[in-house]
Amino acid sequence: MPEASPPLDRLPDIDAATAAALVGAGKAVLVDVREPGEWVAGHAPEAVHIPLGELRADSVPGDLPVVAICRSGNRSGKAADALAAAGRPVHNVTGGMKAWAAAGQSVISDSGDPGTVA
Repeated sequence: MPEASPPLDRLPDIDAATAAALVGAGKAVLVDVREPGEWVAGHAPEAVHIPLGELRADSVPGDLPVVAICRSGNRSGKAADALAAAGRPVHNVTGGMKAWAAAGQSVISDSGDPGTVA
């Protein structure tokens, strides 16, 4: 049986550098779907925090394409599928925040100090 194709508005998965470039250029909104404790420890400064359990297409601000991110890419993949099914163009970040940090992208804590990704 052939593998199911992604929903129509599900854009290709992207790496952390591409995600940072899209968000930095104002061409996408970065949505972090991790749990609150993960967010507090470290997140991208540009990100909007909407835990996966609270995510709805209308909870994402604006009308730009979405770049979904979590710790490793699994939860954000589910978020991307759900947002795409609701008609929102969305990318998933391959490797999540672990890849974001490894690529040298900024990670801050809730206090604004350097953050960590566990």
